Amino acid sequence: MKKLAILASVSAMALGAVEARADYILDILHTNDLHSRIESINKYDSTCSADDEKENKCFGGIARVRTMVSDRRFAFGKEKANLLVLDAGDQFQGSLFYSTYKGKAAAEFMNQIGYDAMAIGNHEFDDGAENLGEFIAKVAFPLISGNTIAEKGSVLDGKYKDYVVFERGGEKIAVVSVLAADTKETSSPGDSISFTDPIEYLNGIVPKIEAEGINKIIALTHVGIEEDKRIAANVKGIDVIVGGHSHTLLSNTDEKAYGPYPLMVDNPDGVKVPIVTAYAYSKYLGELSVVFDDAGKVIAADGVPHLLDSSVKPDAGMAARVAALGAPIEELKTKQVGMTSAPIDGDRNSCRLQECSMGDLVTDAMLDRVEGQGVQIAITNGGGLRASIDQGDVTMGEVLTVLPFQNTLSTFELSGKDIVGSLENGVSETADVAGRFAQVAGLRYAWDESVEPGQGRVKQVQVMENGEWKDINPDKMYKVVSNNFMRAGGDGYKLFKENGQNAYDYGPGLETVVADYLSKNNPYTPKTEGRIVKGTSFDMAQAETSKKEPMAEMPKEEPKAEMPAATPAAEAPKAEAPAAEMTKTEEKPAMAETGDYVIQAGDNLWDLARKFYGDATEWKKIEEANGVENVRRLKIGDTIKIPK
Repeated sequence: MKKLAILASVSAMALGAVEARADYILDILHTNDLHSRIESINKYDSTCSADDEKENKCFGGIARVRTMVSDRRFAFGKEKANLLVLDAGDQFQGSLFYSTYKGKAAAEFMNQIGYDAMAIGNHEFDDGAENLGEFIAKVAFPLISGNTIAEKGSVLDGKYKDYVVFERGGEKIAVVSVLAADTKETSSPGDSISFTDPIEYLNGIVPKIEAEGINKIIALTHVGIEEDKRIAANVKGIDVIVGGHSHTLLSNTDEKAYGPYPLMVDNPDGVKVPIVTAYAYSKYLGELSVVFDDAGKVIAADGVPHLLDSSVKPDAGMAARVAALGAPIEELKTKQVGMTSAPIDGDRNSCRLQECSMGDLVTDAMLDRVEGQGVQIAITNGGGLRASIDQGDVTMGEVLTVLPFQNTLSTFELSGKDIVGSLENGVSETADVAGRFAQVAGLRYAWDESVEPGQGRVKQVQVMENGEWKDINPDKMYKVVSNNFMRAGGDGYKLFKENGQNAYDYGPGLETVVADYLSKNNPYTPKTEGRIVKGTSFDMAQAETSKKEPMAEMPKEEPKAEMPAATPAAEAPKAEAPAAEMTKTEEKPAMAETGDYVIQAGDNLWDLARKFYGDATEWKKIEEANGVENVRRLKIGDTIKIPK
């Protein structure tokens, strides 16, 4: 493949044609959020089977990454191009390779690929600072994170860099990195590590880098796409952002992408900053070419995320090494624990925003395990569910891909008031698709996204008692089961840590609990039951009639990933529809004779298609009929047409 023709795509930045070859061109290859997907993956982002590999249905895997990096490096070498190979963090956690080798395999393969630098991701701290230190000692490239502060004398003190400077083609390029400031809540860095605000840090360090005479600065971040956009808009002097953390796909050809590749955001001086990120799980290799003028100003940027599908042949030597390392865990991976009659949806855009069938499975399994102890309620974080499971036989390897964190069951007592407060935390960061969203069993709740976070989004909570749903009693102590990460205050569940009573945090592994439950309920039928609804209260009749209904099979194109709920327009008042209008899913909402429909809180094209056509995959009819520019941002109060 020929080098990307930047000069043909300058119009993307509305800056006119660039003809002078004296302008400096920097090429960047980048990955992010591999999450130990050392082996190839299937369409559900879990480990691909040997049969699917033979049928050319697999993606990614570290051997494909090496093939593509090697091919592109060879092409760039012939052109004497200026190249950097970067990773935006979260190599750790996500498969049996990490559970078994704790980063050793990732270090070996990244060294062979030849990365130039890697950002520290939040999951690099999952097994503590010492484990990260061992990884740093094994890799042949620097790890960087400027807003991550290690105490003097601690295990990571002096082990990583704030930023690094590379020289390519006679020019110096600084690569600076920041990590999400809530990493103490989402991982386990320990007391010796702290985090400062990313934007505050960058506004302090960029002028210092510029004072060294460096006018080309790349931010290699692990903060997520929304924070990347805020960084671009609020920090002068950053030329390019290469990001990770939010598992965001940017693409100019994939209609399911969050936005174009690169995504352009104006900085405080009105200069356009290209932002790139390449989804996750080794499925893509990002490639960005950037043109700088003599003053170091970006005047053009163009690129593509390369899909590493079956057309990319895995590097033979690396594939053989992957197979050798995988041999000791193959028996466990292939052990069948049950079967499922339909796919079980564990997609992050489902489980971090709404009730999902994987959340129901996991919380049902948790509650079933400890119900004999009088436990009534199960709560787990949507971010702890890392993959879907396809229809058919379910192996232990698949379960471990869904639940890779080796969490244990934790039981404790918590007041109704604190349970409601904890659910409020769970729905506080849905705009960022944060992992704290609560999946539940033995409990159901209604929440209103139009309310500001932390200001009473949770409108009603009910607990199953003696076969009936009853409003939660704020003064009553309830027995709860969760996982040990949340019980320790992870994902913002401070009330679990501070107010939980009679706690036991050393129960069986969550993956074992789920595997046992699947075996006990074999074959398993995935379902959702109206446990989590958007609105001000429950429609009791709807919730009861849907209680035992299985979930429809997941659509192949997974349009839910494109359909976050409607958000209020800046000028629109907050809408609170009656409960029956907010929560019913079986009957169509009332329409005017003209076929008009007024967007309400919680609406998305997916649900509207299900209501009007009985088929959620027909959402594009509504999109096309209304010329919807951004399917992620339906505005409450807008009127759209529902075509016949």
